[in-house]
Amino acid sequence: MTTASTLASPPVAEPGAQDRVHASWAAAMATALGLFLTVRLLGVAALALVARATTGRNPLGLLGRSWDSLWYLGIAAHGYGRIQNLRTGVVFSDMAFFPLYPALVRAVQAVGPLSGGAAGLVVSWGAAAVAACGIYAVGARLHGRAVGFALVLLWALLPHSVVLSMAYTEPVLTAFAAWSLYAVLAGRWLWAGSLAALAGLARPNGFAVAAAVLAAAAYEVARRRGKVSHRLWTGAVLAPAGWAAYILWVGRRQGNLLGGYFAVQRRWGSRFDFGRGSLRFVRHLLLHGDRFVFPMTMVIVAAGVVLYALLLADRAPLPLLAYSGVLLLIALGGSGFFESKPRFLLPAFPLLLPLARALVRTARARPWHATVVVGALAGLSFGYGAYLVVIAHTPL
Repeated sequence: MTTASTLASPPVAEPGAQDRVHASWAAAMATALGLFLTVRLLGVAALALVARATTGRNPLGLLGRSWDSLWYLGIAAHGYGRIQNLRTGVVFSDMAFFPLYPALVRAVQAVGPLSGGAAGLVVSWGAAAVAACGIYAVGARLHGRAVGFALVLLWALLPHSVVLSMAYTEPVLTAFAAWSLYAVLAGRWLWAGSLAALAGLARPNGFAVAAAVLAAAAYEVARRRGKVSHRLWTGAVLAPAGWAAYILWVGRRQGNLLGGYFAVQRRWGSRFDFGRGSLRFVRHLLLHGDRFVFPMTMVIVAAGVVLYALLLADRAPLPLLAYSGVLLLIALGGSGFFESKPRFLLPAFPLLLPLARALVRTARARPWHATVVVGALAGLSFGYGAYLVVIAHTPL
């Protein structure tokens, strides 16, 4: 299994050669970013056409102020403290939402005269671009530039990738996660730990990044029998700091230091019950049927499980297995908001590595076959994304 030390880049002897390598790397990164932006702009254009034709609503308003984005924008504008009681006994508290994204929205608003929704889109779109670059870097480091491009393309064309164009936190988490994983693969432990700490401030499942750093660090310590640098120890300590700090802060506000945050989540109807709630919901769908979103959720989550098995079979690096495995475990084992599970898996881009490698092999052997596959994925992604935001009245 590949480790950080075995993936470290070999030194380049000649300064001129090093400059050429950097220029080539920058050009490849720009190509990956251009590919991602082109795909997502086409997706936004498709959504805009559907929105204008069916509801007449402003597509940017839909992208910037839908579902959870309203909670984040409320925190950015007024801080924490909002509680919404429902007749069903469910209590919604804004403390369920981690603080990094609202802080970034406030920072953008402090720089220029933007509304909350517009500032949220600036943060999300910028983070998605950074994430695409990081995803390319991971794919290219492991399997070459062609796989890096394919990995970015597949991530941009996921059925639920419309979330990457919305004022949501998944792009922020994925940006920190991708570059933290890249830092682990390169053996840059301080960067890996610091980025993991920031990822932990973005979302509850941001802990998956810390888990990846800690798993890789533990492997290195065991492999070298404790003879590791202080940078590794510091990075390992930093990795869970952001996530733990917010959990403890909410716990202190709730009067229950260790359990307060999880009590907030339970009042939302969301808890980790090893998948019992999800199985009950799947049983309901199979027996009674439901809206299109829920069967699609079942298919996407099932595909995630299969892709993780393929990632294991490919003997992917330990940090990628740990990161994707924790995200998949949280999505499978959590109850409540079944329809949001594909969004929870959106940052799990390493799951797409086996597909990216297969797409590259197909493109080299049968280019038209690969073109048809990409075209079909684009049609699904753009159509389903527009359906989720414009037509389906289901929380994302």
